[in-house]
Amino acid sequence: MIRFENDYAEGAHKRILQRIIETNEEQTPGYGMDEYCEKARNYIRKACDVENADIHFLVGGTQTNTTIISSILRPHQGAVAAITGHIAVHETGAIEATGHKVLTLPSDDGKIQAAQVKELFDTHWNEGAHEHTVQPGLVYITHPTENGTTYSKFELEELSKVCRECDLPLVLDGARLGYGLASKDSDLSLADIARLCDVFYIGGTKIGALFGEAVVIINDNLKKDFRYLIKQKGGMLAKGRLLGIQFETLFEDGLYYEISNHAVEMAMIIRKAFVEKGFSLRYDSKTNQQFPILPNDVLEKLSEKYSFTFWEKVNSTHSVIRFCTSWATKEEHVEMLIEDIKELESESVNV
Repeated sequence: MIRFENDYAEGAHKRILQRIIETNEEQTPGYGMDEYCEKARNYIRKACDVENADIHFLVGGTQTNTTIISSILRPHQGAVAAITGHIAVHETGAIEATGHKVLTLPSDDGKIQAAQVKELFDTHWNEGAHEHTVQPGLVYITHPTENGTTYSKFELEELSKVCRECDLPLVLDGARLGYGLASKDSDLSLADIARLCDVFYIGGTKIGALFGEAVVIINDNLKKDFRYLIKQKGGMLAKGRLLGIQFETLFEDGLYYEISNHAVEMAMIIRKAFVEKGFSLRYDSKTNQQFPILPNDVLEKLSEKYSFTFWEKVNSTHSVIRFCTSWATKEEHVEMLIEDIKELESESVNV
């Protein structure tokens, strides 16, 4: 079985594994206070072009989102997100479990726009009894989104502007950030994201690391006591150097960008094959996630050799599925898939 259902099916890049082996018997301070974590922080600060950014390393995405969001919100506040946002659909109520509601906005492509945030904010504060409802306390987005779409620099600038006018911290979930930066549709750089967001994180779990996410706190008002909150949420790894070594390796010479580009290149080959065969795509994703709309009998045929993710039902005969490439996707596996796509019976359906 060739697996295309996610971007964390493989272990870690061989250079990361080699560095862990090489440093295995070294003695270092714990909890992220070692030299490898500090080197990684400096590489990330340089990539973000922010000398005073606070960098913290956590293990996984849900843990990271929960720690960031609960650290910012007061008890009566909620997190504004797209209705398809990761914290709204794929984190088992983790945010709600900390006592904070996710305030969802309608979205078909996974993105939210500045005007939506402003309308929600104004509606809350213009309500005569607004203290009886959950107050919007921050804005949460992902880049790329759950649907593989990306924010343009203009969209993020507009969103950032409204958030600052409304005093709403802007939090960007970057579990797949490398794939978003590698997208041919994206004109955002890591420095742009650091300039426009209050907090974001750089995902490693899905991009070459065994595990790990690097939280980047730009807003000085959000930095205080964050290590206390990491510890309280169970996110402070005793062997913190294992995280530092991984991010040092990813960022010391551009490996993070190199392997992100590979995943997107593989996904674009798959996208082209489906389009040339006449199949429609549910979302216009130029990242490592592709969402073809296929007849159900075609899904059955493909599933004999490949694993992928069911996304949504279109009608009684067609479904949207997701093919997901990764930093480690093999070209020969993509070539095999392309040849099998060419043999399929095509029937275009739009949503």
